[in-house]
Amino acid sequence: MAPKRKREAAANGDAAEKSNATKKVKAPPAKAAAPPKSTAFKLNGDAPVSIQLIAGSYDRVLHGITVTIKTTEVTSEPPAEAETTDKKKKSKKSKTTTTTTPTTTITQSASFADTFLFNAHNSAIRCLAISPPSAPAPKQTQKVLLATGSTDERINIYNLSAHPPSSRSASDPDAQLLSTLAPRPILENAKNRELGTLLHHTGNITRLCFPNRSKLLSSAEDSTIGVTRTRDWALLHNFKCPIPKVSGRPSGDTAGVGGTPQGVNDFAVHPSNKIMISVSKGERCMRLWNLETGKKSRVLNFERPMLNEAGEGKHSTGEARRIVWGTSSTKGGEDEFALAFDRDVVVFGMDCRPRCRIMGTIKTKVHEIKYIPLGSGSNNNNSDDDEDDGALLAVSTEDGRVLFFDTAEDSNVPAPEGKTLATARLVGQLGGKEAGVTGRVKDFVVLPVEDEEGKRSWFVATAGSDGLIRVWSLDSDELKTADGGDEQKRQVGKLLGTYGTQNRITCLEGFVMIPKPDGAEESEYEFDDSEEEDDDSDDE
Repeated sequence: MAPKRKREAAANGDAAEKSNATKKVKAPPAKAAAPPKSTAFKLNGDAPVSIQLIAGSYDRVLHGITVTIKTTEVTSEPPAEAETTDKKKKSKKSKTTTTTTPTTTITQSASFADTFLFNAHNSAIRCLAISPPSAPAPKQTQKVLLATGSTDERINIYNLSAHPPSSRSASDPDAQLLSTLAPRPILENAKNRELGTLLHHTGNITRLCFPNRSKLLSSAEDSTIGVTRTRDWALLHNFKCPIPKVSGRPSGDTAGVGGTPQGVNDFAVHPSNKIMISVSKGERCMRLWNLETGKKSRVLNFERPMLNEAGEGKHSTGEARRIVWGTSSTKGGEDEFALAFDRDVVVFGMDCRPRCRIMGTIKTKVHEIKYIPLGSGSNNNNSDDDEDDGALLAVSTEDGRVLFFDTAEDSNVPAPEGKTLATARLVGQLGGKEAGVTGRVKDFVVLPVEDEEGKRSWFVATAGSDGLIRVWSLDSDELKTADGGDEQKRQVGKLLGTYGTQNRITCLEGFVMIPKPDGAEESEYEFDDSEEEDDDSDDE
């Protein structure tokens, strides 16, 4: 009987397997799709583009501005030729062919409206940071995180809508009445919220950064760099930078009596999110950190010849004030990073050796540096080539200009006799006295967009201590790095509009708003399940 029972059990097992096979099995959760290669906003024909700009100021004011850029086509017919009775002239005209086709020109204009305006901190706002938008979901809106840092040792967190304000908010009678009373147009977004305040530092906040949506990195004058998880705003780790030893009192420092200038000036995270470089006050070096282990990797001291060529003499601090990761303009783009000193910028390769300096013979103070990705096919006519064309380095200066430099080694100007560093080639300049801008550019934002054919262009917003925000349009043809010398300072960009904030602006951030999907509903909680899973994977 035992063998029979075994056979029956086996038969029943086969039947069970067959019955289970017929049942619907829940598919495992699909892996997140790889992010698109191009992060530029896709333009939809002549549809208007909405940009959200956020400005912080010395006056503690956080100012949100919605910029609407409209594109219009203007068709003009050529002037008609005057009629004449001269037979000779008639015979000549009959032989030559004249074109009477109308010409069409595309013009862009920018309009501004206040989104929010309030005192966000108890003292001056030093830095801002914006996270990537939340993952798109069916019938749900996307949101963006905004972090603000101030000299009051606080970090405020806000939740901003990634979509333009609805038409109903503009047609609201109360909003229209408020706009008539205010000196400037008002376009509020009811979905913007304040989430809270972080008290992770005991010094002035110097820099904020969202390397991804799940983490926030912050630095302060307490010589620490904090890593905060955005899901529950818990402090995961603190990188502690050493405090420099007392070696005299440099001129112009603001340290307290008996103290020394200390604190992290800036830090930059590699796009791989594995390494980070920081620069601090009172140190003539940069520190490399391993983000996977949370420990210091190495310390690289600045050589004296390099500091001398960068304008950091014997009596200067020799400290770097800004640092940013990027790529050169070569095909494919080689990784590099740039360090900004008081009056010059030095570009380093991945071997941590200086490649070139930026400013050359330009004598002015440097405020902010950023890399501008050129996209694919920007420097050539071969549109079938999908390989990126690298990036250009943009530098804002004291004399009201944004300078664009090509840092590729094959385009650098050789070092003069007695010098060791080559000079990067100047591609063009935006603003300056030629464009009527004389005040310093304290900060700027570069927002890439692409048309339906894949051609890339940029909207550039600049801000300074004069309280003016200027929005420019920049075409890819203007930044083509053609071969040959470029000693002539070529003016690029077109001014679309100017907005006066009446505040002394210290920092600026912005993003291109995403059109709201049809049937989208506001989610009650900011993070959905997919983002929580991403956070868990990042923690592991």
